[in-house]
Amino acid sequence: MDAQDLAQLADKEFEQILTSNIHPPTRDSRTWAAITHPDNLPRARKILTHVHERTASVLRRRKTEREEFRVECFARGEAGKREWFATRAEFESLRRRTANFHQRVQRAISELGQEQRNVNRAQSLNSGQQSRETLRELAVAVQRHQAVHARNGGGAEPADHELWRHLDRLTVPTGPGQEPTTLRTMLSIYWTDMHPVADDPEYRTRTEHIAHNAPVATHCCVPQARRVHDREDRAT
Repeated sequence: MDAQDLAQLADKEFEQILTSNIHPPTRDSRTWAAITHPDNLPRARKILTHVHERTASVLRRRKTEREEFRVECFARGEAGKREWFATRAEFESLRRRTANFHQRVQRAISELGQEQRNVNRAQSLNSGQQSRETLRELAVAVQRHQAVHARNGGGAEPADHELWRHLDRLTVPTGPGQEPTTLRTMLSIYWTDMHPVADDPEYRTRTEHIAHNAPVATHCCVPQARRVHDREDRAT
């Protein structure tokens, strides 16, 4: 049974499949993979939690009933005591089976919880990678925008300069030490997948001139992010 087939089962059938596979030595690996599939995992945990609560309730009720039965038997004297002791072995056997099942369910719940944490970490990592890729695409677009201005040699507005400055201000964590690295450095070393607009020295000179001599712009609503100090600050 695959994950899709399992997902289409009613809760009662799902529970039967689930409880038949909670014990690792006897479980079917393919069925357990379907149970722990991200699409089925939350449902499996919910159903198994209900099973755990139900068996706990059964154990408590049987214990109470057994104690009431003992009081009743002992009140009838020797005949009652013999009846109570005669049923003790059967009761203990049933109690052990139920308790063992209850413990297996509890261990399976813990196992499903670990699987869920693994899924959450994978999804978080994937989300972080997607965000990083989106930031890379944005940085490449800003770099291309600056390159086009350098190639055309036209005057840039303060808003253009403010946009370009973010390549030197905004950072992302990089390397084992998660050191903050500017977007421009990331473009130079890791991210750039574009060919330069021009490779001639004049183009490079214009680009550097634009970036170095950009006027200071004061625009509101600039997104906040970790920044690195300007060259003047680093020199002091």
